[in-house]
Amino acid sequence: MLKKTKSFKYWTSEEVENTFAVNRVYEFDLMKDWLGSKNVISDPLREKLVYFKNELSRKIEYLNEDELKAHYLIPLLDAIGFDDFGKYRTFLNRKLSSEYEGMLLSGEVDFMVATGKSAPKQPFFFLHEYKQELKRDNDPLGQLLIAMVTAHSLNQENHPIYGCYVVGRFWFFVVYFNQTYCVSQSFDSSEDDIFDVASILLKNKEQIEKAFA
Repeated sequence: MLKKTKSFKYWTSEEVENTFAVNRVYEFDLMKDWLGSKNVISDPLREKLVYFKNELSRKIEYLNEDELKAHYLIPLLDAIGFDDFGKYRTFLNRKLSSEYEGMLLSGEVDFMVATGKSAPKQPFFFLHEYKQELKRDNDPLGQLLIAMVTAHSLNQENHPIYGCYVVGRFWFFVVYFNQTYCVSQSFDSSEDDIFDVASILLKNKEQIEKAFA
């Protein structure tokens, strides 16, 4: 009989590591490749990024999670364009579950790119958690990591899982593959780091497109 575990939102990164023998590393070729290349940012996207940066620098301390998502995060992700309907698309606030190592892992994911039309089937590259800046009552890395472990167990092609979590203005990118994960340094989206964030997301989009070429 499967052991049903708690929802994603209650996991910490240490619990994920201990439960599934997951190892955190601080140097990872997959992370280096992802963050290392600089993608060309179009003029229309650059204009949006400048607007987001300026707005966040003034308002970020006062935004709750819903405001952060609605006014900045989702518009930024839409501007990158993670949809190729018929092959993969973005899903918001969808349930993800899998049977893994005798456990039933299940929870709701804020944002993911996966195959499927009406419902996500195979999570592909991007999983996302976001928290407002001045209020943290849980572990966003732990939530993301358990979702990535779950996604990897559904991974028919055994490709890496790429994701990120956002705490206010700060973006942290994460790669998970074969029980190993790595977390990037923080990127401040209220500063010029926002252009690096966009470049990293564009690289992720390229990785997805190549997988379906």
